[in-house]
Amino acid sequence: MGLDETKLSKALNGTRRFHPEELTNLADITGVTVNWLLSGSDEAHGPSVPPSAKILPTRHPENNEHAQKRRAIIEAAWWLLARRGYSAVRIADIAYACNMSTAAVHYYFPTKREIFAETLRYSIKLAFDRQIAELHSITDPVRRLKRLIELQLPAGERGNAEFSIWLQTWADVAVNTSGRENHAQGYRRWYKTVEDAIVQGQEAGVFVDVPSDQLAMELTSLIDGLGIKVLTGILPPDQMFSHIESFIDRNIVLSQGSPA
Repeated sequence: MGLDETKLSKALNGTRRFHPEELTNLADITGVTVNWLLSGSDEAHGPSVPPSAKILPTRHPENNEHAQKRRAIIEAAWWLLARRGYSAVRIADIAYACNMSTAAVHYYFPTKREIFAETLRYSIKLAFDRQIAELHSITDPVRRLKRLIELQLPAGERGNAEFSIWLQTWADVAVNTSGRENHAQGYRRWYKTVEDAIVQGQEAGVFVDVPSDQLAMELTSLIDGLGIKVLTGILPPDQMFSHIESFIDRNIVLSQGSPA
């Protein structure tokens, strides 16, 4: 985690707060969600809609050693698939990246398609963890909505990788129905998180009185389209966020003096 033992001990006994990045790192290393770390439950109500168990990384009745190996395979595969694409990555490449044999990878995941499906669940967990770790301390609805979007930008290595997995999943389910429900449930969670943030602003009287599902559809569609432009090199991430922020200010945030 990059923490020395003293800081970790103080954070665990409550005399020092975990920073958001430390919380997400701890959740990643241990295989639990940030929501579980903060509340003792994956399903506790918070600033982000909890994923169902079906769209979180699959849990198995196994000891810690096997669980760590399984997570190592998924993390290695996540990076490789994000950077090279599904068709260019072999099981042997994944095995090499996590210092295992091909047979060992097959022991945990019989097929590459199963690994691919699991990388989407891993992406969903990463997004959920970031959202819970960062947004629970933001009470202003406008700041919270904008920060929620900012957390999902395809910016930096991890942001690019996460969006790449989503983009490849969209392309896959367009021609292969086997992963469609997994994708739909994961995307529904994201969409509902955006809509809930909009509803919070409407209830506070700072967002326009337009059906929240309509605003969420328009906003998420803008994010998806601009994200594709970023990944294909047409647009830099900072300009993507600038466009989204402008859309929020023009179409969602209530202008000062306008009737609610």
